[in-house]
Amino acid sequence: MKLGILSCSPNCYSTRRLREAAEQRNHSVKVLNSLKFAIDLEEGSPDLFYNQKHLSDYDAVLPRIGASITYFGTAVVRQFEQMDVFCANTSGGISNSRDKLRSLQILSRHYIGIPKTTFVRDKKDVLPAIERVGGAPVIIKLIEGTQGIGVLLAESTKSAEAIIELLQSQKQNVLVQKFVAESKGKDIRAFVVGDQVVGAMRRVAQGQEFRSNVHRGGVTEQVDLDERYKETAVRSAQIMGLRIAGVDMLESKDGPQVMEVNSSPGLEGIETCTQLDIAGAIVDYIGAQVDFPEIDVRQRLTVSRGYGVAEIHLPEGSSYLGQTVAASGLRDNDVNVLTLYRGTSVIPNPRSDRILEAGDRLLCFGKLESMKGLIPKKTRKRRSMKVQPLQESDVAHIES
Repeated sequence: MKLGILSCSPNCYSTRRLREAAEQRNHSVKVLNSLKFAIDLEEGSPDLFYNQKHLSDYDAVLPRIGASITYFGTAVVRQFEQMDVFCANTSGGISNSRDKLRSLQILSRHYIGIPKTTFVRDKKDVLPAIERVGGAPVIIKLIEGTQGIGVLLAESTKSAEAIIELLQSQKQNVLVQKFVAESKGKDIRAFVVGDQVVGAMRRVAQGQEFRSNVHRGGVTEQVDLDERYKETAVRSAQIMGLRIAGVDMLESKDGPQVMEVNSSPGLEGIETCTQLDIAGAIVDYIGAQVDFPEIDVRQRLTVSRGYGVAEIHLPEGSSYLGQTVAASGLRDNDVNVLTLYRGTSVIPNPRSDRILEAGDRLLCFGKLESMKGLIPKKTRKRRSMKVQPLQESDVAHIES
């Protein structure tokens, strides 16, 4: 295959290893500086130029987009997607992962363990927010910090209040997060490629430092994860829309707690620690996927007038409970169940004899009118929109 690595740092360890791994497997590979693209938009013909020349055809691209160029970098990835080039990580997934608040918001509805977190802007909300996450000590994080930069430990409520006030005065958005005492100074980095964890390490802070990042002087040790941690890492990456990710987790008494999902995880730490060819695993995965590029399903499925994608919740008392998917009559109403979510389980393409239970969520594609009919009458009435006619006094006011 012909592979493009999108990176502004061709000589850094990760980029070099990925290029070497691709060349060892006899792939054609080129490192492309993400900032040297020009994005051309024309009806029916999205295109890219690189160094003022028309970009040649690529089978796949591997984005290594730095935090400082997220907006332009994701625009370039999005353009490759529109050109039907396989992108190892999606533009949406990269954008989701870069914003700590957005990523935690997305994970919070999917039964993924996360540290209790709050986001406030008003000074009056700071103290109640600290109490809601369990009181001091608390972790204070900049929403867009990387490599442990912008992560602070406030030992008391007073110091937390002062830090937050200072950061907000500098127009910085901050998160207040529960301090997981039992994991102080250590965390797990699981490296996800596709639907499996290909390597994992524990990072341990040194001295008085509570941040375990390698860039902060933390040391690493190889670790064999149990299935719960592996499943959490893979599901977190998939929920964020990432095929290649570094998932950082705390080891709490309640199980894995996801802190961050990194869309451009570095390879040096994980390869040095585990002595595994992580770069090779990434290249092999991309090579296996190029013939099956992922498309924006929602975008494609909603272009037919009157049809769309919707999630239907089955509460207690629903007439569908106890019925099989086949007997529910959904198919007869031109509604197809794509995925069934049950607690922490995800059941793709559920069998026709699967029995529906209270609390199930069905991701469906079909006739929008039919799916609206599945919403309980009370909710439907509350959501319905009615356009009111303008009063004569309103018209007179506008004309004047």
